[in-house]
Amino acid sequence: MSAPHPDFLRFTGHKSFTHRLILSTLTGRPVHISGIRSSSPTAPGLAPHEVSFLRLLEAVTNGSSMQISYTGTTITYHPGLITGTIAGSGAASDDVIEHALPPNCTRGVSYFLLPLALLAPFSKAHMNVRFSGPGVITSATENGDMSVDSFRTAILPLYGLFGIPPARIELRVLQRSCPGPRGSGGGGLVELRFASQVRLPKTLHLNRTPGRIRRIRGVAYCTGVSASNNARMIHEARRVLNPLVSDIHIAAQYDPAPLVPDKNAPGKGKKKLGIGFGLSLVAESSVPGVLYSADVVAPPQGGIVPEDIGTRCAYQLAEIIQQGGCVSWSGARTVLTLMAMGSEDVGRLRISKETLGTEEVLGLARDLRTFGAASWGLRPVDETDAEDIIVSVKGSGVGNVGRKMA
Repeated sequence: MSAPHPDFLRFTGHKSFTHRLILSTLTGRPVHISGIRSSSPTAPGLAPHEVSFLRLLEAVTNGSSMQISYTGTTITYHPGLITGTIAGSGAASDDVIEHALPPNCTRGVSYFLLPLALLAPFSKAHMNVRFSGPGVITSATENGDMSVDSFRTAILPLYGLFGIPPARIELRVLQRSCPGPRGSGGGGLVELRFASQVRLPKTLHLNRTPGRIRRIRGVAYCTGVSASNNARMIHEARRVLNPLVSDIHIAAQYDPAPLVPDKNAPGKGKKKLGIGFGLSLVAESSVPGVLYSADVVAPPQGGIVPEDIGTRCAYQLAEIIQQGGCVSWSGARTVLTLMAMGSEDVGRLRISKETLGTEEVLGLARDLRTFGAASWGLRPVDETDAEDIIVSVKGSGVGNVGRKMA
């Protein structure tokens, strides 16, 4: 007699859509999500980037199934085994899964990279995915997505804290792009190669003083505009940060605007897309693993000079550093999720009140509890001049199911 199907975990709304699907895949619990933009009169149901993420999830897993209602406002998802890149199961001849993003995608490619990197350590094989198509945006976006530069320098090093070697993780930016008209489309090309699969993440103890900022690194990028914009952004950012930190290095990256097929042009005409510029800054502390990042990009409609981008990004970084804690808002969900999925021991993380009080982190705590993880323990730090919180997270011991079966 076959075992009965487990009950669905039920959620409402489109917020934390990708993270709930990731938790469902890691824990093996099916989910039912309803009320996805059901009150929207013009665009109810799943957005193009959410549909594209479902296709990506189907490509890197085996046995997963999903059902979407006619209006797109309800979805049921049965998770499968995280297989990664396996020949004959969606991988191309060069051992890479090709995933094309639609031209009406308004989210940056980090919207897909962040959840994909959470799945990769628990994969049965290496996770190699190439993002292509007219919808790839490598820069930051006005929707809150970070740039690929911040993802590479501020998120991927965090995996080393859990015994997942960052040296075996590679992010290749083959073509840069900024948001296109009305913030949709970009035409970039990004490849993630994640070869650090583990049986179980290590327990994290990052509850000491965050330390002092010892250096700042960054990337100023522009596509399809004058390369002098990079120098103007770097100059203004250094003007703000030089009195605070002496070791500052900001690289300049210029790429021509990507060409994508133009449906309105006769024959095989192409048009330039993804024109713009932006700045990514990452501050490294004297304590290993403590990183703070900031991202600012020019809006698609223009109307802002490079000097303003440099100033805004520098002040944004200073504000994030001032909040304190050992992890910033951009990396909090990654760290807390890996702590919850790790070995059955209590890990501790020092986090600021501002980061802990964000809607994303509080929602993550509720979702983890729904998926069977233990509740978090909170207590203030012992220091009198600090207002940080020590978060205690007990691992659920989920680990790598593929490694268990192998």
